[in-house]
Amino acid sequence: MSWTLRLNGVGNAAAVELGSAMATIERDGKPWLTVDCGGEGLTSFMAHYGEPPRALFLTHVHLDHVAGFERLFVDSWFDPQWRGKVRLYVPAPLVPLLHQRVGDYPNALAEGGVNFWDAFHVIPVSNAFWHDGVRLEVFGTRHHWPDTSFGLRLHGSVVWTGDTRPIPEQLAKFADAGELVAHDCALHGNPSHSGIDDLEREYPRELLARCMLYHYASAADGDILTARGYRVGRPGEVVVLTEPSAARATPE
Repeated sequence: MSWTLRLNGVGNAAAVELGSAMATIERDGKPWLTVDCGGEGLTSFMAHYGEPPRALFLTHVHLDHVAGFERLFVDSWFDPQWRGKVRLYVPAPLVPLLHQRVGDYPNALAEGGVNFWDAFHVIPVSNAFWHDGVRLEVFGTRHHWPDTSFGLRLHGSVVWTGDTRPIPEQLAKFADAGELVAHDCALHGNPSHSGIDDLEREYPRELLARCMLYHYASAADGDILTARGYRVGRPGEVVVLTEPSAARATPE
């Protein structure tokens, strides 16, 4: 069994040419779990796979990470095979924020009779959840405001930080098994995002060596980060992952 990470988009909110930051964990080349649902990221996903994602985890609800939900609603509702079955793993504090952002509209369809969330299977999660028999971990990050952003860990394989400032104490716990760490990083940080100088100040060399940087501002900025010796994720890139050591459900 092979595990890979496909980068559906790697840019910040203004870097349309890089695609909205979004990735898909693949198992044997097929989409297994997608992280976030930005507009450009969803376009990239559907162009490659020919269908929308069927299982997603949300890191936070800024629009560059959830703007694809209106299209996803339409695709899910009008496909009888998937209506009400697309799994959304949502950290519990984000549930009301997500509803305010994408679900709170007088009529999801002009004809009425449909609630926005009828198209999905919403699963609030806290510190961990099970997906397809595999346990994934969830941890808080530092982005814009407390309790509004979260990262994801597939133990022994990959950590996706989501948008965040440096979180050395979290990664000391949630990236301690040699995982690839996909990390928010631009040339210059701000109160909501990490800059490369922030990471160099806060993280040990061993951790930096495992980081793959994304959520940067332009292809040129990505080249500069690469020239500084860092691994930089590129749109459409597929990264081979280590076999997860996450807990597995016992077969019945």
